[in-house]
Amino acid sequence: MAWPNGYGRQILAEVDSTNLEAARVLPNLAGPKWICALRQTAARGRRGRAWSNPPGNFAATLVMRPLETPNVVALRSFVASLALYDAFVMLTGIETGLSLKWPNDVLMNGGKVAGILLEGLPGGGLAIGIGVNLIAAPSAEDVEPGAVSPVSFLAETGVRVTPDQMLDALAEAYARREASFVTYGFLPIREAWLARAARLGEKMIARTGTQEIAGVFETVDATGQLVLNTPSGRMNIAAADVFF
Repeated sequence: MAWPNGYGRQILAEVDSTNLEAARVLPNLAGPKWICALRQTAARGRRGRAWSNPPGNFAATLVMRPLETPNVVALRSFVASLALYDAFVMLTGIETGLSLKWPNDVLMNGGKVAGILLEGLPGGGLAIGIGVNLIAAPSAEDVEPGAVSPVSFLAETGVRVTPDQMLDALAEAYARREASFVTYGFLPIREAWLARAARLGEKMIARTGTQEIAGVFETVDATGQLVLNTPSGRMNIAAADVFF
């Protein structure tokens, strides 16, 4: 695997959070840069939840200054999840059992093996934080009731991958998907994501900050919104936590 041209690379022994480090390096950023930490002391996931990051697992952030409007920039969650999918296949040669859960999780044999957190930074920056349970997964008691159970890459595949190896594979895969996104827009990314989507055509529940919506997962629309076919009709959902 060759490191992609134009992307910086930094590996830290310890940091509070790779997303926080991304905000610190942004003022002097010359181009997109991957920041990988072997240990995080204040890792977090979506909605400020704590993110378990035991030794040997993967934690990294891609920091960049995208040029698009915020609604288009947010679609990079799909770019990142596809890149993770591609990287897993590169590292194992196995595609069976992998799927993508809206809006930003990667599943392996039905369990959550990776998550993505996008954060806008002051000055037009973007941090794409990625965590992968390479070696160990949190216990089911550590996740929200009803959420997909966490799994580890090692337990599900039998393949031991180091954070360095994961970073190299992910950086290469992301650069290819990013080039497609910038050149051709969201359409090919959307089609590739839907081809790998978890529970497409099946019932699910989307919980927003104000309501719980049950319906059949019909598609993801051209703006990245989840589309559910509910008893009240077709509903487009911009942000929610999804439960199966």
